Amino acid sequence: MLIIKREVCGYCGACVSVCPEGALELVDAYLTVDPETCIECGICSKICPLGALEVKNAE
Repeated sequence: MLIIKREVCGYCGACVSVCPEGALELVDAYLTVDPETCIECGICSKICPLGALEVKNAE
């Protein structure tokens, strides 16, 4: 599961551009994730300059 820390996110769109599945979208300066499309690869969380994204494994 991808967690978006909205209080940290600067809405720069860096994560959107690297998502291989197109699961992230920046709409009206608001980041959203499509959980059906997200493959939880973690690329977005590694590229985020503010550390606003985190992949949590379902337990």
